[in-house]
Amino acid sequence: MTVRPPPLAPLTRPARLRPGARVAVVAPSGPVPADRLEAGLDLLRAWGLEPLVGRHVLDVHPRLSHLAGTDENRARDLQEAWCDPSVDAVLCARGGYGAHRTVDLLDWSAIRAAGPKVFVGYSDITVLHEALALRAGFSTLHGPMVATEVFLKDTATQDALRATLFAPESVRTLGLDGAAALVPGRARGLTYGGCAGLLAADAGTPGARASAHGGLLMVEDVTEEPYRLDGILTRLLRTGALDGVAGIACGSWEGCGPYPAVRAVLADRLGQLGVPVVEELGFGHGPTALTIPFGVPAVLDAPADGGRCTLTTEVPALT
Repeated sequence: MTVRPPPLAPLTRPARLRPGARVAVVAPSGPVPADRLEAGLDLLRAWGLEPLVGRHVLDVHPRLSHLAGTDENRARDLQEAWCDPSVDAVLCARGGYGAHRTVDLLDWSAIRAAGPKVFVGYSDITVLHEALALRAGFSTLHGPMVATEVFLKDTATQDALRATLFAPESVRTLGLDGAAALVPGRARGLTYGGCAGLLAADAGTPGARASAHGGLLMVEDVTEEPYRLDGILTRLLRTGALDGVAGIACGSWEGCGPYPAVRAVLADRLGQLGVPVVEELGFGHGPTALTIPFGVPAVLDAPADGGRCTLTTEVPALT
């Protein structure tokens, strides 16, 4: 299969972090356990970073307990962190649900004027990755969040994020050893994606991605049974959100049912696109969550001979 060049320009990359960098921790989605937050902050301090906690990170919405405070306060924490010139990075505390409720409350003109910053998160944070790419033109990092178990307990997850933040040129080739070709081939494009359910929920909304033309889709999900996953992928297909996609890398499908059933859905829904598809690359909600840069040109290799499948970025994630 021929390599497809991306027709879109790469997004603006932020600068790498250095010891002493100030990193803001925000909670755009669900409530944050205080003990896990503190443990995550300690880990950041051990890396030589100076974490700053948003004023509303430990809030809980007065009526909707699935939200970390009101929409306005969650958006305000993110806005203030991004527009603070002393802050070098914005790290999400956890996912859950709620980012969709904040994305239209943000001042995107001010965010664009403030320039790119390191931004890390996954799961519900998918909607913010898409908004930062499409509304601001900034690249981001699909990676572990500060108050999550995988960040606190998995060494490979920690090492991948730390290397990406401080020495991004050292982690340009990504993928666990178990990654395999669902559809063999090789493709080049701009990385984007996240949680399949969030991408489907975003499709058709104002400012959403109209197509995937020239994109390398990174996709995963959690606790979606195979029939629901079928529906999610079918919506992406029917809305045209996958039109023109150059290749697809799948991460984890934690809690989505027996993997053979999940794999059958992926093969049925994604295999029809005629592009390379890699499974189990190693990002998302699984026991290891590699950090994947979004908005950078990359090559997806899915050898037909059973060789190692990889995603190789053409530039480091950060400058």
